[in-house]
Amino acid sequence: MIHIHYDVGWVIGSIVVALVACFFAVSIEQMLFRGNRPKYEKLILVMSGAVLGLAIWCMHFVGMTASHMPTEYRFDVGLTFTSYIIAFIASTFAIWLTTRSTLPFARLVLGAVLMGLGISGMHYTGMMGLIMQDHVVSYDPIITTCSILIAISGAGLTFWMAFKNRNLIRHALTVRMVVALMLTLTIAGMHYTGMAAMQFQALDLTHGVSHTAGSDLLFAVIFISCLILVAAFSVAVLEQRLEHRNRQLSKANKELANLAVQDNLTKLPNRLYLAEYAHFLFADHRYNQNEIAFLYIDLDRFKAVNDVFGHHVGDQLLIQLANRIHGLLNDDSKLLRIGGDEFLMVLEKASIEKASEQAEKILEMIQEGFLIAGKSINISGSIGIAMYPEHGSNVQDLMINADAAMLTSKHQGRNTYSVFNFTEDQHESKSQTKLINDLYKAVEEQQFVLFYQPKFLTKSLQNCGVEALIRWRHPLLGLLTPNMFIRGAEKTGLIIQMGYWALEQACKQIQIWEREGDGLFPIAVNLSAVQFEHKHLFKILEDLFEKYKIDPQHLMIEITESTAMHHIDSSVKTLQRLRSMGIQLAIDDFGTGHSSFLYLKNLPVDELKIDKEFIDDLTVGSKEEMILESIIHLAIKLGLKVTAEGVETQLQADILTRLGCQQLQGFLLARPMPVEQLAEKQLVS
Repeated sequence: MIHIHYDVGWVIGSIVVALVACFFAVSIEQMLFRGNRPKYEKLILVMSGAVLGLAIWCMHFVGMTASHMPTEYRFDVGLTFTSYIIAFIASTFAIWLTTRSTLPFARLVLGAVLMGLGISGMHYTGMMGLIMQDHVVSYDPIITTCSILIAISGAGLTFWMAFKNRNLIRHALTVRMVVALMLTLTIAGMHYTGMAAMQFQALDLTHGVSHTAGSDLLFAVIFISCLILVAAFSVAVLEQRLEHRNRQLSKANKELANLAVQDNLTKLPNRLYLAEYAHFLFADHRYNQNEIAFLYIDLDRFKAVNDVFGHHVGDQLLIQLANRIHGLLNDDSKLLRIGGDEFLMVLEKASIEKASEQAEKILEMIQEGFLIAGKSINISGSIGIAMYPEHGSNVQDLMINADAAMLTSKHQGRNTYSVFNFTEDQHESKSQTKLINDLYKAVEEQQFVLFYQPKFLTKSLQNCGVEALIRWRHPLLGLLTPNMFIRGAEKTGLIIQMGYWALEQACKQIQIWEREGDGLFPIAVNLSAVQFEHKHLFKILEDLFEKYKIDPQHLMIEITESTAMHHIDSSVKTLQRLRSMGIQLAIDDFGTGHSSFLYLKNLPVDELKIDKEFIDDLTVGSKEEMILESIIHLAIKLGLKVTAEGVETQLQADILTRLGCQQLQGFLLARPMPVEQLAEKQLVS
């Protein structure tokens, strides 16, 4: 076998030529990364591919010049040109690959293999065009394999380095130099390893075969270099996979963060997004002083849509509505979903006039109707408008005020919009909101006390029982009467706990009076409509009677006329069961509801309490006197005791006595008072 020897100067020259050409090709490629000339990207891609292909091709043929062949040789023009075409195609693909926005693991490996095979293919195609006299060329399979592995590994490392550092600006020149050097070493390493794999066999068998002592050392250097490149490429591949997984994890975390501030149904921003968005808007307002409009959009009777057509239809309606309103948005506006059928549109740089105009457009869109699952659904909306900073300095106040304006729209007949206005009602509403918030703590800490207002027989003015009235000892506001907090208690459901507390306190007081042998029986306790229909009412009353061992006849339960008439059939059953327990029953505020004596005769009650509205304007010969006379006479004939509430003047008492009213209650005779004062006060006898 005859081994090739090299001219060191030409070898260095071939490497320098390759390095300069690679650096020039990489520099041209950077024009694609920066995207300065998008019109000429394809031309730049072809040019850089041609230059890089030329670098590989030149390296090969300059390296051939550096070698001392055993005889004269020449190249086949067709195969030589084909070798350049292979280098050009491989180089163009390599540059295209590294200019993609991402370089996933599979693409990196595939690109390395294709580029490595391209470099090797150029080399061995060029060597196929080598024509020598009296010699044949053969290749050592192991060294040939090593040359191909060097090309693949080097190409992969070059791709990885170029893609990873392509966006660096501060050290861009250094990066280009390193990438060009890496590619040059890959080309040179593959070329000279491929040349080392060549063996020349003389056709004249009379010539001996020479074997140099340096061939084993050369093979060892080639083999170790191949291992180093393969190991380095493996590390790069693992790093690329790790980076890819990190990007996937970062993307997943970003998606989760977006989901937290996004409504799942409509894909609109939600309440969590609003807090951050509003903070940005308010900070920007400090510089430009522009007003910001908050449009609170609520669908009218949306619950009926869900009840009649199903929740899936209601969901589709919300999606269609969100898409419609979304068409009104621009760079200075945003739409959010903040509740079931509630949306919020935020208009930056807006005036009240602009907000009103937008509200009218939204209402028109809602009124256009919706076709869902073959069903035509018509619905309307109510909108409330609040302006920043005029109607609030933070997002909480603005939302509350926009909601209040929306409720005003509903009270005005719905299908309209209202701008928030500071009125006494809204101040009262805020006060109620604060009281309701305090009410939770009051129930927990039992900040209540029972006051008792006596009732008197009309003729003898003797005491005939008391009515228990709840009071709230507010830590800051002092003693509050029921009209200040009962409505809030009913809205929150706290009225049930408060009602049962009042019942237990009344039972305790009955037990005390029964032990003392003297008391103002019965004690009347008012039940709200919610508590009257509560499923645990009978069980709790039975437990209280068992716990305190009292006579149920000493307890009277009062319900309003409207409560009794709400579900007349179930009310009769409830009253009958209460009466079977021995409890006395009364209808309170009679005359304010819509009942008739036809229903009244079927109610198993003992007492009828006439509402104070009939008493306030009572004078001799008035219409109130005629109405009261009819009520009292009919009630007595039905076997009911009649009590008049709110008696404040002697004239009222005299007229009621003359009309036959049996019991009186009011400030004229006694005000509500703590239980301690009942014993101390000298009651009218």
